[in-house]
Amino acid sequence: MSNLSVLSATELDLALQELKGWSIEHGKLHCQFQFPSFVKAFGFMTSVALVAETMGHHPEWCNVYNQISVDLITHDINGITMNDIHLAHKMNELAH
Repeated sequence: MSNLSVLSATELDLALQELKGWSIEHGKLHCQFQFPSFVKAFGFMTSVALVAETMGHHPEWCNVYNQISVDLITHDINGITMNDIHLAHKMNELAH
C-alpha cells in the first residue's frame, strides 16, 4: 500500500497552476497531447512507459493516430497524489 495521501483541493489547485494543459476530469488528472504524427505519439508513449515503470506508476491512456488522452490517478488510494503530479510534469517535459 502506498504511503502517499490524496491531495486536497487547495494542493491540486496549486499543482495545476504549474501543469500546463492539465485539468481535473472525473476525479482524475487529465491531459490531451497532440503530435505531428502517429510515430511521434507512439515514441512519446514509449518514453513515458519507461519513466512510469521506474516510478511504479502507470497512466490510463488512449492513443488515436497522433492524439493521446491521459488520465492519472493513484489507484491504491483512489485519488490524485504527488505521484500523479510528478508523472504529469515528466510527461509535459517528454512531450516537448
